[in-house]
Amino acid sequence: MPPTTAVSASSSFTLLRVPSSSSTKLKPTTTYIQIPNRFFPKHPTFKMTTTTIRAAVSIEKETPETERPPTFLRESDDKESSSSSASSVRARFEKMIRDAQDSVCQAIEKTDGGGKFKEDVWSRPGGGGGISRVLQDGAIWEKAGVNVSVVYGVMPPEAYRAAKAAASDEKPGPIPFFAAGISSVLHPKNPFAPTLHFNYRYFETDAPKDTPGAPRQWWFGGGTDLTPAYIFEEDVKHFHSHRGERRGLGGLFFDDLNDYDQEMLLSFATECANSVIPAYIPIIEKRKDTPFTDQHKAWQQLRRGRYVEFNLVYDRGTTFGLKTGGRIESILVSLPLTARWEYDHVSFLEHSGEYNPKEGSEEWKLLDACINPKEWI
Repeated sequence: MPPTTAVSASSSFTLLRVPSSSSTKLKPTTTYIQIPNRFFPKHPTFKMTTTTIRAAVSIEKETPETERPPTFLRESDDKESSSSSASSVRARFEKMIRDAQDSVCQAIEKTDGGGKFKEDVWSRPGGGGGISRVLQDGAIWEKAGVNVSVVYGVMPPEAYRAAKAAASDEKPGPIPFFAAGISSVLHPKNPFAPTLHFNYRYFETDAPKDTPGAPRQWWFGGGTDLTPAYIFEEDVKHFHSHRGERRGLGGLFFDDLNDYDQEMLLSFATECANSVIPAYIPIIEKRKDTPFTDQHKAWQQLRRGRYVEFNLVYDRGTTFGLKTGGRIESILVSLPLTARWEYDHVSFLEHSGEYNPKEGSEEWKLLDACINPKEWI
């Protein structure tokens, strides 16, 4: 690595430029480190003659592709399990999520009546790739994203903890992984039409480098949840009763499922993914043309602000993607085109004259349901 050099200085700090190591497969980046000058007794505009600080940040950069490949699986990724064969769990899960992406996008375009998805196909140097589809500013949907990805890589310990809910507090070394999944967020324009999020995923991890011989782990996870700005009880009941289960306002969620055989769990994930359209589209058809006021729209924007907050701060899928060098455009496709933040928004609503979120109001009903879960069916 070339010597670290000071590229900027002031009376209080020195900015160090630390070149990364070069790699044929990884895009090299440069890390800048701000060091307080109190640590250096000489003039701040010095030039370091030896490398006393080393840092390298290498992130796999996706490569745009011109067409969809038949599969994103590597032919030689695992000779023992023949993962690229048509009978492998990896191959069948990939087929399931790609079929689900096609069916959801077709249903969204048909319901929207004019909007079309933009598609980006991409690959990663470490193996795998994905298909990102986004519809923006349609007749019904402000933004609809439906992404699939099939990727290989090495995750740092914090990414492993984000990926696996049951991960221990121990800090293992970098862990090779395989991950495949579909993820979607659908934001309608009408404030009376609910936002929908769903994702279904399959993970495999190899043994950490510091524990050779440990068994490979695998698990399924996913869920579908409804996020309305206004509650229509018949809509929530329809959404929850589609599978005849009681799942609260949010919906269905599961993770770390590996205590049944893979065949059963693959079938379960497939049934969940196939239930998205019949559970959601009838609600949109019913609410998409409901008249609304500027006040209703402002409330929707406030609730979307909260949605963004949870997505960026707490969502494990977002955290995992960011910590493993994922495709930023695909990771953040879940964010709406528009949202609103008001400092102390409850007081804002009380004094603005637009709403009165007192007990019994429509806005209060939503907040109450978010704070106090209830049985809908």
